[in-house]
Order: sequence, then structure tokens, then C-alpha cells
Amino acid sequence: MQTPTDKAAVLVEALPYIRRFVDKTIVIKYGGSAMSEPELRASFAVDVVLLKYIGLRPVIVHGGGPQIGATLARLGRTSTFVDGRRVTDDETMEVVEMVLGGKLNREIVALVQQAGGRAMGLTGSDGDMLRVEARDPELGRVGRVVHVNPAAIRAATDAGFVPVIAPVGVDARGVTHNVNADEAAGAIAIALGAEKLILLTDVEGVLDGAGRLIHQLAVEEARKQIAEGVIRGGMIPKIECCVTALEGGVASTHVIDGRMRHAILLEIFTDGGVGTLIRR
Repeated sequence: MQTPTDKAAVLVEALPYIRRFVDKTIVIKYGGSAMSEPELRASFAVDVVLLKYIGLRPVIVHGGGPQIGATLARLGRTSTFVDGRRVTDDETMEVVEMVLGGKLNREIVALVQQAGGRAMGLTGSDGDMLRVEARDPELGRVGRVVHVNPAAIRAATDAGFVPVIAPVGVDARGVTHNVNADEAAGAIAIALGAEKLILLTDVEGVLDGAGRLIHQLAVEEARKQIAEGVIRGGMIPKIECCVTALEGGVASTHVIDGRMRHAILLEIFTDGGVGTLIRR
């Protein structure tokens, strides 16, 4: 059991990080177990509100793939994937917008506000925030981000709100497209000049060949491990997202375990962190 002195030591350890990151933007990609399990949802909301109250500027970009799939299944529609991306025809896109921009977005806004913060729900189509182009005709309305207009996000943070953003973008004709949430979070982090991009996952972080957590990883080493097959599967696009963000000016990127309560606070405000820090 922690003594009062132990608890004070935790606060003292956090102090230099609080001082360093005050008024800095932290973009958090929210998804996976952290988004579906009630205890983790509450823990996530508390972390975000604490970040806001100690002077940071958290921005949430959320996923929702499993929820979209479940809704499509209830409607009797089968989800089809190509290279891990959902084929999105017009009817599927209606469901994507309903789930991401409607139900899930409102739920996350409510979570933050129940934890004592103020949140504002947005989608990437608001204020022409996420401009996209079609990724592949075979995928239908799946977009690749080509430009970010961060005006709506900055207006929300300047007014004291935590922006909660659904990854839906628009093309040059104003047609909405489904966007990968990691990609959207990375592009938004670059546009905002964010201090950190944090990706919540359902694993500890980046693992080495023996299955051990890698606490820090430089960009060149990450590329080497991808080439050698040490980093593989679904972790590759996450690492590529982090590398792109770093090359775009984001100061640091993190892949952390969203299944751990208060993982965001532990990663940002402790010396050792709990996930993988990917740096230039």
C-alpha cells in the first residue's frame, strides 16, 4: 500500500513534465478496448479531463470499426475488407456517418463531460477540416487525407473545450469519405503542430522479437525492424503513422496499451512511461 510520501513522490515526478507540456497540444487516437469497456472508458475520460485542467490541450480522434461492423450486421449487411480497409459503398457510408459522427461521438462527448470537462463533438467534414481524395476505386468512399484545416479544432480548444473528432472527410466535390482513425489523428497532429501523438492500442506497445516491450524506438530502428519482420501485422501502419507525424513536425509519438487504466497519464508524466515512445 502506498504511503502519503509515495503518493507525493508521484506528483513530484510528474512536475517537470507538467511544466514542459503546459499549453501544448496532445492528440489522442481513441479506440479498441479503451473505447468499449466501461471501466476503461471512465478511466480514459478522467485522464483527458486531468490533462485539460493542468494546462494541456487534449484533442481526441476516435475510431469505431467494430461498432460500424456490428451496426451493419444488425441491418443484414456483410462487411467486406481489402487490405484491412472496409469497402464503403453509399449505403455503408450512411452507417459510418451515423455511427461515427452520431452515436459514438456523442457518447465520448458525454463521457468527458461526466468526468468534469467540457467537450465539443466534431467530424472531419466540419469546417472542411479533413480534405480527402478517394484512396482506391475498389474501396469506394474510403479517403486518404490530403489537407487539414485545423481552424475548427483551434476554435474549440481556445474556447476551453476538448474537441472530439470523428474521422469522416470530404473530397473536392463535398462527398464524405470514411478515413482511417490513425491516419486522421496523425494528419491532425501535424496540422496542429502537436507536442505528442498518442495511439491507444490493445497491446502493450511495440514488441521485440522475443515479445518484450520496446520502451523507446528511433525512426531508423523502427524502419529496420519493419524490414526485418520484427514489427509486423497491424502494428506496421501504426508505426508508419507515427513516423509520418514525426517527419511532419510532431515532437514525439507514443503507442500505448489502452487496456491499462490511466495509461495516458503514466506515459506522459512518469520517467519510464508504460508504452513505446517513437522519436526522431
